[in-house]
Amino acid sequence: MPALTMFRLLLTSALLLVASGCATAPGPAPVVAAGQEAEKPVAAEAPERAFPEDSIYPLLVAEFALRRSAYDTALGNYLEQADRLRDPGVSAHATHLAQFMKREPQALQAVQLWVELEPEHPEANNTLATLLIRQGRPAAAVPHLATVARQGLQPNFPILLGGFRELSGADKQALSDAVDALADEFADDTRLLLTRALILDELERAAAASAVLTQLFALEPGQTQALLLDAKLRLQADHPAPFARLETALAAEPQNKTLRLQYARLLTRSDIDAARRQFEILSAQSPRDGDLLLSLALLNQDHGDTLAAKAYLRQVLALEQRVDEANYYLGRIAEDENRPDEAIAAYSRVEDPESREFFNARGRVGKMLIERGDSSGSAEFFDLQRQAYPELREQLYALESELLAQAQLLDANMALLNQAVAELPDASSLRYSRAMLGERLNDLALMESDLRHILKLNPDNATALNALGYTLSNRTTRYDEAYELIARALKLAPNEPAFLDSMGWVLFHQGKAEEALDYLQRAWESLPDPEVAAHLGEVLWYLGEEQKAYGIWRDGLRQDPEHGVLRETLERLDVSFSDLRP
Repeated sequence: MPALTMFRLLLTSALLLVASGCATAPGPAPVVAAGQEAEKPVAAEAPERAFPEDSIYPLLVAEFALRRSAYDTALGNYLEQADRLRDPGVSAHATHLAQFMKREPQALQAVQLWVELEPEHPEANNTLATLLIRQGRPAAAVPHLATVARQGLQPNFPILLGGFRELSGADKQALSDAVDALADEFADDTRLLLTRALILDELERAAAASAVLTQLFALEPGQTQALLLDAKLRLQADHPAPFARLETALAAEPQNKTLRLQYARLLTRSDIDAARRQFEILSAQSPRDGDLLLSLALLNQDHGDTLAAKAYLRQVLALEQRVDEANYYLGRIAEDENRPDEAIAAYSRVEDPESREFFNARGRVGKMLIERGDSSGSAEFFDLQRQAYPELREQLYALESELLAQAQLLDANMALLNQAVAELPDASSLRYSRAMLGERLNDLALMESDLRHILKLNPDNATALNALGYTLSNRTTRYDEAYELIARALKLAPNEPAFLDSMGWVLFHQGKAEEALDYLQRAWESLPDPEVAAHLGEVLWYLGEEQKAYGIWRDGLRQDPEHGVLRETLERLDVSFSDLRP
């Protein structure tokens, strides 16, 4: 039988069932909180409720689409019918499906209708609160968490602080006010009290935060987050016994590993010996925990006990946990102890390209070889690395080039970059490095060629636009062309200090000193850098503001007394360094 005919028979049978009084409506699924994955939606059981005839077909299409994993079709139909039917079951199912698909705008649309239809439903309110928090609207989420609490449940009030530091000052205060408004109604809710204390701490109201914690401890003396916040506040206040409550809680629950671990981490800020003792206790409780052993190794290394550090690192290796980190730190210890061959061997055993130690280890090897005069050995090492990790050729070329630049081996660096660009002609990072080296070696044609190649690949590469524009304004008289390039860069990143500096500098060369001053002052406010100081000071000097120029130059020299651009500016303008003394 053709598939279309079979579908029509199934659809006809379903319509007959609906006509007799039973409709298939999606049923609810568990709420998906922040950080959880939604389960794959399934076709719902049929509640005894009739829908309008013109809604039957779209709902059936949605059900069939769901069974066949055609989720976009299913979601579109459920959202449309949820709005039309205003049925809580359909709204709930649309919410769950949108969450499963990670379509938060649609999930928010569906759950807002669900809450409108069932204002007291705890799952609907909890879901809406979670989505509002993700949108950066925690104050709007507070009433919905309160509704959940009124059902006798325990909402996770502390999730309100997700993204708190990115909120505006007004939004932070609005959240604080909304939480405070619940204080009397939920006076015994320790999660709400913790949330109030955390918010007050973020608002730098330490005394008020401590007062709220006192209320919380009267209800729940061992609340872990509250104990940690209390210790933090006491440390900030230079309290003579900042860890008193923490230590009392640990004495009562010596096996509480979470609390002890946090205690140990806090101790690393003030008492390394005490921190080490806590990590030793934790390690004795969990002898096969590589994370704890690694922490112990690093604490002992910082404390100067490299013998103990190496012993712990070898235990980590024996457990086959955190292998790359253990080898990397064994390499660092060997390097510090002036055993370069042993260090290189340890660094070379860092093999996972995804680990953060991978490039660090290779950089250490290259640097050690170059520093002992074996630049050919470094080149051979990096050649072998590119053969072993061909997918990382660009990054490995860039790392080797950076090491040669640091060692002032400019000719070797240019030879390497020529090889790299020949092998990877469209690698923008390598082209850019060669362009900057070309400018340094006065090969402006190479510099311009490489930057224009980057811009051909990506006309909106703001960094390349600015670099080319700045160099043209600084090293040639092609000021109008430079202005257009820098203007394009600024349009892409209007507040980038380096771009503002470039624009000020080219305007100055065009004879527009007053206009240049505005850009350079904005650049200096965002980036008080010696090169910006050189440019801003020169414009002020030109405008007759000599004392202001002296002040700016003086600030630049404090940062770097040997800065090349700044010193060249002062010498060119015949400014005596004695004039810059306070």
